[in-house]
Amino acid sequence: MSRAAVQIVPAGTLVWGMQLPVAAQSVNFAAPWEAAAGPAELLRVAQACDRNGFFYLAVSDHVAVPRASAATMSTTWYDCVATLGYLAAATARVRLLSYVWVAPYRHPLVTAKAFATLDALSGGRVILGTGAGHLEAEFETLGVPFRGRGRRLDEAIDAIVAAWAEEYPSHRGEHWAFAELGQRPRPLQRPRPPIWVGGSTPAALRRAAERGDGWLPQGPPAMGMKEAIALVREHRARVRGDAPIEIGMNAPWFYVGKPSFDLGPNSRSGSGDELAAVLRDIKGLGVQHCGVRFRSRSCDELLEQIEAFAREVAPLVN
Repeated sequence: MSRAAVQIVPAGTLVWGMQLPVAAQSVNFAAPWEAAAGPAELLRVAQACDRNGFFYLAVSDHVAVPRASAATMSTTWYDCVATLGYLAAATARVRLLSYVWVAPYRHPLVTAKAFATLDALSGGRVILGTGAGHLEAEFETLGVPFRGRGRRLDEAIDAIVAAWAEEYPSHRGEHWAFAELGQRPRPLQRPRPPIWVGGSTPAALRRAAERGDGWLPQGPPAMGMKEAIALVREHRARVRGDAPIEIGMNAPWFYVGKPSFDLGPNSRSGSGDELAAVLRDIKGLGVQHCGVRFRSRSCDELLEQIEAFAREVAPLVN
């Protein structure tokens, strides 16, 4: 695997993006209005983020949710690559992030081909966010062992990097081997699209440090963000020397202004400066990219919140 890190966040800044509504509807985060929404609302939100300077749009990845998990997760999980491809044609600047793609489910050449094509079609806007996955029944259904998924992910990342480096890559590992097989279209980004590694366990933090261009937390790490960031950076220095890594974090749910309804847990509301202060504190931890989401009761209200954030909060962050 190439040891060169790919950096895309402007130096010294904090950028932000949003996990899209509608495309994933777990009861843990979906607003009630999303149940009746569809592609039209998804497109409106994506274009609002594109117009208002968001750095990325994110879509999750589940193939089939077990019935036992559906009561909380739901079964609404739009296909990640198809959805990002649909949005790529309707946006111009915002980057397209998988948050996160479960690479152990697929042969690495399948992943490499899908995201290289998306990168070519979008004008070089892809970020491959990838993680080990957590639904054991989903692994079993797809014929992939749940145990050892971390090793599969490690190897998949190495193989994807190889496939993006050369038209005819060569790889031989524990789970996959290939040579003399070419792939086009090539990714537009050079030397390749960035890979941000997701997860909040100690193993995931080490994986991000060893193989990632960035880190995507999956919820707050048990050790706390400050300690987790220190672990990532210390391990990075041990295994990659001075190669940079772009650290991520998720902000609390925001509501710009004074809400007239209960925002629920882990939420912050207030003036532009009050919410910008939250993001400045996050930046002060050494974070480069931050996920933001907004409490809303309708698609129209969400669009108003995105615009208010861009107008009142964003100019005060950096």
